[in-house]
Amino acid sequence: MAFLAVSYGVAALGAFASADAGEVYGALDRPSWAPPPWLFGPVWTVLYATIGISAWLVWRHADQHQVRGALMWWSAQLVFNLAWTPLFFAARQYGLALLDIVLLLAALGATIVRFRRLSVTAAVLLVPYLGWVAFATALNASIWQLNS
Repeated sequence: MAFLAVSYGVAALGAFASADAGEVYGALDRPSWAPPPWLFGPVWTVLYATIGISAWLVWRHADQHQVRGALMWWSAQLVFNLAWTPLFFAARQYGLALLDIVLLLAALGATIVRFRRLSVTAAVLLVPYLGWVAFATALNASIWQLNS
C-alpha cells in the first residue's frame, strides 16, 4: 500500500535526521509530565499506520476532486511532520520546531475536516494522531521555555 509506504518513509527520514534523539531528549530540561524516551517509538509506529490507512480510505472515494483536495492537506501535514524532527533534534531550534508543530496541528485539523467529508472512518483514524500532536505541541512549548 503506497500510503503506508509514504507514511513510514516519513518516519524513516525523521529517524535518520534524529539519530541522537534519545541523547538530545535525555539532556533537555523537561516538564514532570514529559513521557520517557522509549514511549515515542511505539506510539509513532501505530500513528504512522493510521496515517497511511486513513489516506488509503479517502483515496478510494469516488469523488476524485474532493479526494485530491483532501490528500493535498494530508501531504501538507506530512511535510510539517517531517520537518519537525530535524528542527527539534538536529538543529535544536525549539522555537522553530514549535512554529512547525503548530502548523502541523492546523494542517492535520484541516485534513480531518476534509477526510470526514469522504470517510468518517478515515477521519476517526486521525484523531489519536491529533491528540498526540496536541500533546507534543504543549511538550515542545514547555521544553522551549525550560531550555531557552
